[in-house]
Amino acid sequence: MRILFLNPVGILGGAERALLDLMACLKRLEPGLSLHLLAATAGPLLDEARALGVEARLLPLPERLSALGDSALRGRGPREAWRFARSLAPTPLLLADYGRALRREVAAVRPDLLHSNGIKTHLLSPVTAGLSLKRVWHIHDFLGERPLVRRALGTLAPLASAAIANSGAVGEDTREVLGRVPVHVVHNGVDVERFSPGPGDGARLDALAGLPPAPEGTPRVGLVATYARWKGHDVFLEAAAELTRRHPALPVRFYLVGAPLYRTPGSQFSAEELRGLIESRGLSGRAGLVPFQAEPAAVYRALDVFVHASTRREPFGLTIAEALACGRPAIVSRASGAAEGLTDGVDALTVPPGDRDALVAALRTLLEDGALRARLGEAARRTAVERFSRERYAREVLAVYRSLVPGR
Repeated sequence: MRILFLNPVGILGGAERALLDLMACLKRLEPGLSLHLLAATAGPLLDEARALGVEARLLPLPERLSALGDSALRGRGPREAWRFARSLAPTPLLLADYGRALRREVAAVRPDLLHSNGIKTHLLSPVTAGLSLKRVWHIHDFLGERPLVRRALGTLAPLASAAIANSGAVGEDTREVLGRVPVHVVHNGVDVERFSPGPGDGARLDALAGLPPAPEGTPRVGLVATYARWKGHDVFLEAAAELTRRHPALPVRFYLVGAPLYRTPGSQFSAEELRGLIESRGLSGRAGLVPFQAEPAAVYRALDVFVHASTRREPFGLTIAEALACGRPAIVSRASGAAEGLTDGVDALTVPPGDRDALVAALRTLLEDGALRARLGEAARRTAVERFSRERYAREVLAVYRSLVPGR
């Protein structure tokens, strides 16, 4: 079977890390598979894929197209909608040129199956009309929350042979948008050997954050995420400030690990904004920014408590599975897709999304109870191995492929 993956970016966000894990496991499960990747922007995804033996190529998407996105319109008024509409004016011509180039690339690969891994590549499906292939849309987002995307993909749905949703909640939402398209729920997976318990280097984390070395025994609490505004960096810092105010004698350090990886304007915090929040909340010297880490396992191991603080429902939350696999006690927003597989108080503590006071209470509970941290960490590792391994993930995706392309 020849499979061509389309990805709208070359950076390594959650969807891209999941894609790399999928390709690595497919290579092991079915060595005879012919795997190909086209990415629309440059970045480490291409090199990582090539290292796996995947034929990976860049087909650059024009900057104006790669920066387009309607996620920033969520909850905004007509003025923002009008500005967005004006930005679309040159799009048809650019799309036509790119579409012709993409069709040539797809035709040259001659795939049996096209696996689209992002909304922008789903929207490009019409350029492959008439080619003899099956199309799988991998859905990593709540389509129903994005008005323009919902309408467009609903119209294009007949082109999709099947969809894969990365959580049950995303699956329900996708079925409402795509109608008769078969939707398969496959939770993301992680490499539970790479992400595994081990000694942590807290001093290195301090250095990366530009903080002085913490006194011996200081617990470290961290949020690992891109700088998307809905990831809850502001709630995390507000909770840190409130915990410090209520319990000034409690020794603790706070870390924001990540970067503004995506190109859609208005949808992300800048590093300057986050530093400003740290200063204004009185957290200077106790909280710091750690740049994006290509190998995040060492970061998880250096944390005593991992926090997931997304303020709205999240399709999955790959960092949750990674932190659990590293045996970290975690506080997780109940609105994440990964929380579907967790039990509050058993393998994590769960809190309502955006609830600062609930986060403060959960932090205090964990920071004051080392035995509970140990129990949660051990249970977290078991859950990750049982429910979030990348081998399970790849087997389930391969089953979808086989249902569409039998006998190849």
